Amino acid sequence: MRQYRLVHRSTVTQVAHCKNCESTLDGQYCSTCGQRDMDLERPIWGLIKDVGRETFEVDGRIARTLKTLFRHPGMLTSEFLAGRRRRYTSPLRLYLVISITFFVIVAWQAQAGILLEPGQDPSFDAAVQARFLSDDLPRLMFALLPMFALLMKLVYRERLYFDHLIFSLHLHSAAFLVFALQLPLESIASENAILLLVQAAILGSLVAHFVVAVRRVFQSDWPSALLKSAVVLFGYMMAVSLVIENTSSFKI
Repeated sequence: MRQYRLVHRSTVTQVAHCKNCESTLDGQYCSTCGQRDMDLERPIWGLIKDVGRETFEVDGRIARTLKTLFRHPGMLTSEFLAGRRRRYTSPLRLYLVISITFFVIVAWQAQAGILLEPGQDPSFDAAVQARFLSDDLPRLMFALLPMFALLMKLVYRERLYFDHLIFSLHLHSAAFLVFALQLPLESIASENAILLLVQAAILGSLVAHFVVAVRRVFQSDWPSALLKSAVVLFGYMMAVSLVIENTSSFKI
């Protein structure tokens, strides 16, 4: 008679731990330090895909964020301040992605001499202009974000400075995208009246976006929103001009 030996195999479940703080993991993110549980020992294309997802959030949030940014001015700020943040890209990440992309494109066009004024030397001025647009101006604009928020705080003192800073990030993100629409027109608009009108319309849309966003976020009536927007815009343009004038050797 054959005897069979029954072997009981027990399945051992390994408990995952966070590589950063050694806490027990119960999901994709550590509940203690917040670090994501990511396996780096895998093919390079998988890592590139994860980096792209983390940077541009290709899960629908970036598209939803951009759509809301332009279709409903001020709504992103209101949603963020109300605590409804998961559906949208964070204000700082949105600003960084848009501004870096914008300045890279602008610097590339400057290097090609597209943004030069008549009479400027393409062999020298183009390189100086490109260096200013790729190195100096991005840092200056980032440093000016708190100044814009301070101007908003002066006209809407009842709101927290943090609220104005979030508003500043969203508005500047929209502004960079609007300015990007004007780039193809820079070298030819001066020779065509219709294109000049198109440029004016694009700038006008940005100003309108600003006023509507102010009204929505700060619950102002139209006269108050228009007046306070004009005051802030004038003060900010003066500040930008002064900062660039005193920190740059290149005049744009």
